[in-house]
Amino acid sequence: MGQVLPLTKDIARGKSKGAKAAAVKANLPLGRILAGDCVAAMRTLPDASVDLVFADPPYNLQLGGDLNRPDGSHVDAVTDDWDRFDSFASYDAFTRAWLAEAKRVLKPDGALWVIGSYHNIYRVGAILQDLGFWILNDIVWRKANPMPNFKGTRFTNAHETLIWASVGEKARYQFNYRAMKTLNDELQMRSDWVLPICGGQERLREAGGVKVHPTQKPEALLYRVLLATTERGDVVLDPFFGTGTTGAVAKRLGREWIGCERESAYRAAALARIDRELPLDESALATMHSRASAPKVAFGALVESGLIPPGTVLFDKKRRWTATVRADGSLMHERQVGSIHGLGKELQGAPSCNGWMFWHYEAGGEIKPIDAARQLYLLGVED
Repeated sequence: MGQVLPLTKDIARGKSKGAKAAAVKANLPLGRILAGDCVAAMRTLPDASVDLVFADPPYNLQLGGDLNRPDGSHVDAVTDDWDRFDSFASYDAFTRAWLAEAKRVLKPDGALWVIGSYHNIYRVGAILQDLGFWILNDIVWRKANPMPNFKGTRFTNAHETLIWASVGEKARYQFNYRAMKTLNDELQMRSDWVLPICGGQERLREAGGVKVHPTQKPEALLYRVLLATTERGDVVLDPFFGTGTTGAVAKRLGREWIGCERESAYRAAALARIDRELPLDESALATMHSRASAPKVAFGALVESGLIPPGTVLFDKKRRWTATVRADGSLMHERQVGSIHGLGKELQGAPSCNGWMFWHYEAGGEIKPIDAARQLYLLGVED
């Protein structure tokens, strides 16, 4: 009996911990946008209640007047009041305040993502280190279609930087390594991500064609962040919710979300957008967790961009086999799971397989190899 008692205590402890976590989650404003200042809004949340914070704060761009193209047309730049600060000192004070609240609400194994440009990311990085966060990676988001430097006085600003940090040097954190490798055609995911900026039908616009938000982030970016560093059911907090990209992607991937946003127009656009979003079914949400040069496009990029969304059923040309696309770009045929190349090879019993030409999908009544979707993606990137 002496050996049974500690085990019983451990089970009781585990049940107690699980019940406590469930109680905390039940009291959170899940699926809601908290109106007003983000610092005040975050102060209403319990300690250690959030799994991930994704923050897209004001960049403090310090724009000095209107920006025009060589043809005289106006460039729709960020001139909103929410991006204006009197000084670097006031920006730093604001940054320290929201980062301190983010650290308080994060669970011990939670993590922070923050995105910025050269205008602010170095200041943000120094402050988050001062507060005890531990930087795990900086990610360079290389924009496949950046805005040119119209004046020709500097290099074209073609990237933004994301910082991924745990709550402390020794803290545990979530990283779905295998899912990221699968998303990247069985190559380790690197810290430079080439993704297009938000455009096309994804860009929210008012009736007259004006952008609802000047800095709306592409869903593919949030898709990769959430797939890499959260699990289904995790709570994701976005203190600068804007038009709801984080919420839309979180809903699609089966994550819970909370937003903070002071602008009523953004809140309305975000809620309408998220209401339209459909969550993926269970089979598509599953990801792989265990076990020459990179191709120009990974199959995962087509999944992220929505050209071949999770849940799509692929098949070989003779329709001998079918496979369902999952959230991380892996394919599932009955109980077999693999990449587009690996699963095709296994099913055929062949030494190799070019998955791009082996797997097909139906679009507009036509049967096409998935390479056709890759070519569409490349056209979008080049545009």
